[in-house]
Amino acid sequence: MKLRILGCSGGIGSGAHTTAMLLDDDILIDAGTGVTNLSMDEMIKIDHVFVTHAHLDHVACIPFLVDTVGFMRNKPIVVHATQATLDTLREHLFNWHLWPDFTKIPNCSSPYMRYETFSVGSVINLNERKIIPIPANHVVPTVGFQLDSGQGSLVFTADTTTNYAFWSIINKIENLRFLIIESAFCNQKRDIAGRSKHLCPSLLEEELKNLERDAEIFISHLKPGEADITMHEIQQSIAKFNPRRLENGQLFEF
Repeated sequence: MKLRILGCSGGIGSGAHTTAMLLDDDILIDAGTGVTNLSMDEMIKIDHVFVTHAHLDHVACIPFLVDTVGFMRNKPIVVHATQATLDTLREHLFNWHLWPDFTKIPNCSSPYMRYETFSVGSVINLNERKIIPIPANHVVPTVGFQLDSGQGSLVFTADTTTNYAFWSIINKIENLRFLIIESAFCNQKRDIAGRSKHLCPSLLEEELKNLERDAEIFISHLKPGEADITMHEIQQSIAKFNPRRLENGQLFEF
């Protein structure tokens, strides 16, 4: 399996794109503004979008993706998410007010997009690739994902704060190789991080005490205006884990 980072920022700006990752050439993990880094030919190949949660920085490009390439494809793009997230997308995004309902375009029997529900702990098998939703702790229903090739696993926490249930699962993954975990705020904003259910370096330090597996650790969701100070605080507090900043264009093979 190959995972290419299209966007991993907590905001936008020159060179900054919100969360989107391309798994092989046919699966998106979230669909934030990073999707705009794809060419038309690359977008046409996307058959599945796995959504961690319904916040705009993770779903903003689903409407544009479907609108742009839906008519060029011979089957619908499948949007996979929990029931709670799909309900939000139906009610607040693909509702004919904010955006057309592409599960009914061009018609209900042959739409450009369809929904598929999953739950935490379910295993979705796509051509010998396993995608497993895992618990996250955020202000709206959210999941992370374990991506398992059989040879190795990459785990993406999505947006989350302190979460014991997450670690009890992660520590059982024998082939864990990579962990992508967020830190949306610097330590000065620990209060905001707590209220918005994100991590900051001091909270991240406490969380990583629960990690019992060896894994390469990468930090996502950094705010563009304070990414450097946040990474400096992380590297000082958890240097033993050798944490690195997740970068647009980065490629993971596992």
